[in-house]
Amino acid sequence: QVQLVESGGGLVQAGGSLRLSCAASGRTFSIDAMGWFRQAPGKERELIAQISRSGTTAFADSVKDRFTISRDNAKNTVYLQMNSLKPEDTAVYYCAAGLRSYDYWGQGTQVTVSS
Repeated sequence: QVQLVESGGGLVQAGGSLRLSCAASGRTFSIDAMGWFRQAPGKERELIAQISRSGTTAFADSVKDRFTISRDNAKNTVYLQMNSLKPEDTAVYYCAAGLRSYDYWGQGTQVTVSS
């Protein structure tokens, strides 16, 4: 099993920045991809950024050029740097990890962007 613990959410004004962290523990050798999802009220959960163990990244169009994802394999931690935040970025952000699919999930952290 793998445990994921997110941190770094909070309240920020539009145009501001936040950095989310997600620390993995347990059978971390079984992980390849780590990603960040978000779910806004009344909307489906969406994948917004992911990174492989080798460092290959991908982003949703809605966050491309504003968010970056990075990973420290030695610390089993993935980061999401969020810049130029917009009110529509308000959501619960979830960290996820897995080998061929996202099998492990964090508890989620709230990000609220005020206008």
